[in-house]
Amino acid sequence: MSRSEAEQEAAIMLERFEGRHEKLQAFLLSRFEHVREQLITDQPLNRCERLLIGAYFTLEYSLEAAALFNPSIVPHPDQSGLESGCLRFVLSLRATGEGHISSIVFRTGVISRQIGISLDEPSPFVAAADVHPNPSYDKHLFERKLLELGLLSALTQQLMDQLPDHFSFEQLTLLSNQALRRDRLGNGDAVRMVESVLSLARANYEISFNTGDDCSERAIFPTSPTERRGIEDARFVAFEDGGQTTYYATYSAYDGQLVFPQLLETRDFTKFKISTLNGPEVENKGMALFPRKLGDCYAMLSRQDGENIYLMYSDQLHFWHEKKILMRPTYPWEFVQVGNCGSPIETDAGWLVLTHGVGPMRRYTVGAILLDLNDPGQLIGRLKQPLLEPTQEEREGYVPNVVYSCGSLIHNGTLIIPYAMSDQSSSFATVPVDQLLNELMSNPVEQYS
Repeated sequence: MSRSEAEQEAAIMLERFEGRHEKLQAFLLSRFEHVREQLITDQPLNRCERLLIGAYFTLEYSLEAAALFNPSIVPHPDQSGLESGCLRFVLSLRATGEGHISSIVFRTGVISRQIGISLDEPSPFVAAADVHPNPSYDKHLFERKLLELGLLSALTQQLMDQLPDHFSFEQLTLLSNQALRRDRLGNGDAVRMVESVLSLARANYEISFNTGDDCSERAIFPTSPTERRGIEDARFVAFEDGGQTTYYATYSAYDGQLVFPQLLETRDFTKFKISTLNGPEVENKGMALFPRKLGDCYAMLSRQDGENIYLMYSDQLHFWHEKKILMRPTYPWEFVQVGNCGSPIETDAGWLVLTHGVGPMRRYTVGAILLDLNDPGQLIGRLKQPLLEPTQEEREGYVPNVVYSCGSLIHNGTLIIPYAMSDQSSSFATVPVDQLLNELMSNPVEQYS
């Protein structure tokens, strides 16, 4: 089209969409830069033409159009300006939109002294994260992960041998391209191997948001190839270590075929680091980190076999090599499988863990167990009946007959449980902690070997 036509179309486009998005023009100009090398003209383009080209390679996506579910709650890093006895929180949720692609979104709110829960009004806008795909990689750890994934071939070992002890993504990409150019026959196995190595590198990255953005505007959308079909069920925990709080979240990355357990960490919910979890026992879904070290080790709940709950210890946060059975399906409402509903919560009586059980007709309910404070491998209490089950109004939805949570907290003697209803929407339940602990301790359980 002519320049005048392009300017007219750009003006129409901006009139239709600029009120729906913040910083739209800056985004479209950056989008243009992504495709600049595909231009088939050497003529300089003006701002309107660049905006229009950026718009042709952009679409609106409704993050929460299909569902907003599987919530997790942690104390907000900023507790200033509150009345005595109140707690500000961050709520993470799994948002699902077109194509059933999931991302992580946030809400904030306050719990009053009287356990009144109020959510802040979410922003109508979404802020795109700045992706930083070029962090430094530790060659020793990278080689270990390649070995676990069956990718440490002669070709990939040759690549590793050429890299320094700490290397960048740019260095890895350069050497990978050189290796493929040397492969003059275009060996398909070599191409796939190199692509897999680069995918592993892309699964370790950092993102950041403008500190002025509202927390509800920050959406962690799939970024790496391992996440291209969604980010599922982040279990956030406020991890205390030496007086410092780091917020970790284990989540499942899905590429359309395989599930990859990942670890997300942040101090302020503005900058996030995403890493692969490694080791022979890192598989399947539903991993949940304890909120502090136990002795010199990290501890985590898991479910590698899709049926039972396990306990794992490790002296390294990103590597997990051993597991021990903690809990098997025992009651009819959990005969299909059991799993956790978030990280353990420390109480004077022991570690309180919310669980989920799947029964007849794929009906999900929430239960609870109590673990020994000094030896979490000892199961000292277990509910015989569900703590939370879907009501008649909650059982209809995208996946019917499901209540589910990814993390709770205790405030003023009350357990606050954010939970999803039938994989579609979310709500809150509250339980007096003393009553729950008394019920758990009145139901001793057998131990597993």
